[in-house]
Amino acid sequence: METIIKALAIYAVVLFYTRICGRRTLSQATPFDVVLLLLIAESAQNALLGADASLTNMVLVIGTLVLLDVLLSYLKLRVPIVSLLSEGAPTVLIRDGRILTDEMTSSRVSIEDILEAARQAHGLLNMAQIRFAILETSGSISIIPYPDTVAAG
Repeated sequence: METIIKALAIYAVVLFYTRICGRRTLSQATPFDVVLLLLIAESAQNALLGADASLTNMVLVIGTLVLLDVLLSYLKLRVPIVSLLSEGAPTVLIRDGRILTDEMTSSRVSIEDILEAARQAHGLLNMAQIRFAILETSGSISIIPYPDTVAAG
């Protein structure tokens, strides 16, 4: 029973930390982010297994984590607040061509990030062509250009 409780606790802690890292951090992994992820995984493994690295204990830990993930997925579909708490909501960064600096700052998104997404999605070259920019829960940025904007290229 101790193994299951440890697995639940570690899952909650790792979920909490990844949630506060922010969506952009998870969608654009730098070498530092990869190293951090590996260290977190190693720390979680040590906390979960402790001195008992037996096959039975590992199967119990993995089964608990998978079951918890399935349960959380089910809850996110049925209980909207669970989805909101675990994944957040999309954040509007540009509305009607106006940059929302508070939202950009709190989301740690730069103008360069938005311009990159605009170039990739629509071939847009400047901010004046962007009507809406939305930071999605996945960490990607959706760009909605003004209707009369002609994509370059």
